[in-house]
Amino acid sequence: MRVPLTRPSVVAVLACGLMAGCSVATTTDDASVTDGGPRAAPWPERPVVEVSITMDEDLRGARGSQVIEFTPDDRTCEVVLRTWPNEPSSADEGTSLEITDAVVADEPVALSVQQAGAPEGLLGTVVELALPACVDAGEQVEVALDFRLELGETDEERVGVDSSADLAWFAGAVPVLAWERGEGWVRDKAVDLPGETATTEDFELASMTVTAPEEYAVLGTGSSTGTQAAGRAGWTEHRFEAPAVRNLAVSVGRFEVRTAQVDGVRIRVGVPAAGTRVGARRWLDAHVEYLSTLQEQLGPYPYDDLWVTVTPTRMSGIESPTALFYGNVGRRGLESLVAHELAHQWFYSLVGNNQARDPWIDESFATFAQAVATGTENDFDLDDIDPDVAGYLGYPMEYWDEEGDFDYYYEGIYEQGAAVLLAARERVGEDRFDATLRDYLRQHAHGITDPDDVEAAFEELPEAVELLREYGAFDGPATNFPFG
Repeated sequence: MRVPLTRPSVVAVLACGLMAGCSVATTTDDASVTDGGPRAAPWPERPVVEVSITMDEDLRGARGSQVIEFTPDDRTCEVVLRTWPNEPSSADEGTSLEITDAVVADEPVALSVQQAGAPEGLLGTVVELALPACVDAGEQVEVALDFRLELGETDEERVGVDSSADLAWFAGAVPVLAWERGEGWVRDKAVDLPGETATTEDFELASMTVTAPEEYAVLGTGSSTGTQAAGRAGWTEHRFEAPAVRNLAVSVGRFEVRTAQVDGVRIRVGVPAAGTRVGARRWLDAHVEYLSTLQEQLGPYPYDDLWVTVTPTRMSGIESPTALFYGNVGRRGLESLVAHELAHQWFYSLVGNNQARDPWIDESFATFAQAVATGTENDFDLDDIDPDVAGYLGYPMEYWDEEGDFDYYYEGIYEQGAAVLLAARERVGEDRFDATLRDYLRQHAHGITDPDDVEAAFEELPEAVELLREYGAFDGPATNFPFG
């Protein structure tokens, strides 16, 4: 049964005009978001990243530079970066990301590009840089890059542009370091499905500068540290920083922006100035509502900021740390969509996983949390699981890509995973299950988990572990995957 949405009664919001350097006014409603308690501290030796992005005047692309400092925990003779906009579903729409220059330890280095799932004849998703000399564990490496981002006209992806509305948005669209602690370089193939295949450690965003024409609003990642006039007349620099995030998201264009500040969390919602099916106020209210609900369920929201962008497109929702993108959806299903994407701030943003190998660890838990938050548990029942996907919960993205059907993937990972987790919660008791889940999130905050970690976290709830095992959650590709 769907629980009716309770609108916050005293959240005050102010619209921000689209003048140069405009700042969004905020008010505080301490009753609207529950204080979830202290946050987990990030990994002290996480990489440090500085990014500078300059938009094209027509917003159809950008040029950028990036500096990455990281300290590997094992010996390495190379640096591996992922260029995710080159995955099939984005590349087919004309989107691309190219590293045009690279310097390591003050020496220019050659680029070796591998397709890794990208369409033949187009730019690849893996870029390898040979180090001038191998480095041992604990030895710092600095990489400086220049890159070029092209944005395709798209209606489904996390990277795109709508020229008619003067809007651009892109997430995971700068080169990303592919190092995983204890594992080394991660080279999983991209797939031709609108699903993630990334494995990314937290990094400190020391600074991100986005330079755009002054008439456009800019929504970003982490905390805004202000604006200033750019060196080019009529352009503005927008600056951001974040203590620990896994990737970056930016949206630029003619947005109406509304904001609320509640218990220290700054929520900003940008909708196309030309209008949307659901107004900015309704989007803002929904995020305040479900941020409160999810904090009670999962623990403290991991960040100080939340940026929400609604685009004119048909896509549903896409998550990044501190930032969410939505399509121009209607009121039907809005609550579940918002709750799901917000839940990803805990599942993958706070606690990461190898999304190519173990997609269920973020998508199943996010769908489970969505169902609990919205009171729609009855929509996910073990008896309704399609026999064609039953028991395939632990299968990797490559399997679902081979099947070539997003609906099949959705049934196998989202719906099946939520049904299994909800049934486990009912068997062991809601309080015990939720407490164990919060402990799992605290223990693995700012790390990357695998099925063994999930199994260990729930070992004191054998009924839950047994049910997850029955549906294949702990069976990896080596035993179950039929494609080798």
